[in-house]
Amino acid sequence: MKKIKYRRIRNGSMICLAAIIMLLLTSCAGNKDPKNLIPQETGSDRVVNLFSPMEKIDPNARNVARSASDQTIVMAEEQLGVTVAYNTYTAEDYQDKTYDDVVLERARNNMDDLYLLNPDTVLILGEEGKLRDLSGLESAKNLREIILTANTVEGKLVAIPQEVVAYGLFVNVELFQKYDLELPNTPEEFLECCRVFQENGIETPIGANRWWLETFVFAQAYADLYNGGNTEAEIAALNSGEARYSDYMRSGFEFLQVLIDRGYIDAEKAAVSEAIEAEGPDFLAGKTPIVMAYWGAANTETAYGKTDFEMQVIGFPSSRGQMPVMPMTGFGIGAEAEHAEDAMRVLDIIVSDEALQVYSETNRVISPSKNVKVDCVPALQPLNDRIEEGVYVLGSNAGMKVEQWGNTCRIVRMLLGGATVDECMEAFDKLQDASLGGP
Repeated sequence: MKKIKYRRIRNGSMICLAAIIMLLLTSCAGNKDPKNLIPQETGSDRVVNLFSPMEKIDPNARNVARSASDQTIVMAEEQLGVTVAYNTYTAEDYQDKTYDDVVLERARNNMDDLYLLNPDTVLILGEEGKLRDLSGLESAKNLREIILTANTVEGKLVAIPQEVVAYGLFVNVELFQKYDLELPNTPEEFLECCRVFQENGIETPIGANRWWLETFVFAQAYADLYNGGNTEAEIAALNSGEARYSDYMRSGFEFLQVLIDRGYIDAEKAAVSEAIEAEGPDFLAGKTPIVMAYWGAANTETAYGKTDFEMQVIGFPSSRGQMPVMPMTGFGIGAEAEHAEDAMRVLDIIVSDEALQVYSETNRVISPSKNVKVDCVPALQPLNDRIEEGVYVLGSNAGMKVEQWGNTCRIVRMLLGGATVDECMEAFDKLQDASLGGP
């Protein structure tokens, strides 16, 4: 198998490509130049340039997602006789330009061929016509309907992921048992658990960061929309302006405000904290009972794949019970990419059933192909059961005129910074009015 070489980031830690695991760590705006962009040298005449995020890890840790992604890339290289060259970037802290900022600049200037994209950039670049239609790929025939729904922009399938990303609450079951608490289903039950934890000396029961608190909002805002049997009509009403996003979002933001007001979340710390790096140590040490993360974090030792206590991953509290939240990432190809045809062939291989079987078995994740099934680790079974029942909400949906994942993340950060719930709802109204051609 071909060896892929990587360099070090500026703080001296080893870096590696973590195509799915760390993509969602970098989904809001920043303001610095990308000083830590890292290219990979290649020696092949036929090259496909892939732009993707990087992960800061312990050099001695085994990264499952890296291994899974690399295996599929090597399959494409060997079958096609090409080299996939990685151009990579990670934000060092909350002041750096984010991955999204950088990928938008590069895609708009045709600097790479293949891009790993967050939900917000999938929609932005798709609407700008910067991404190729992938619906003609052989592998696209095998995709789950949820992938087509989330990543189709103006009739074109513009991104395909290697896994279906699902978010849930990672909970220390032993701490819940210690205080005779049932795992929560509704917002009211969740608040009661936090109250008991705090009264028993756990000052801040929820470990939070600047990226993922919107998952609470989505679970409450869209529980009925996606599970009430009237999804298409409700989205059509939002797109026409007949319904308001702010009416859906208000309950979730009010819930977050209660968590902040009661000290269950440290808003000031969360506003400047990187995902997992900030809340991970206290959760792993058994000091924090609740954190939020994505499915793959339960499988890798660089996150929560090895705990000294019993961990379960459950859905977020909602009126319909524990609710998984599923935003869609994906690989996209530049509409005017220099090596577009080879990039299309590479992508067709790495998202083929054969490659996805390897990826999913290695990484133990939900496959985007309806033909690939893999057993999950025990900790993920509660979340997986809900998803298999068809109970979940989408955190991104290209069929909605207002982009969901990135915008909600930004507005949640307004709340963390001291904005009122009403001011946050005004921000949603402005986004919706702009999507309708208003001022």
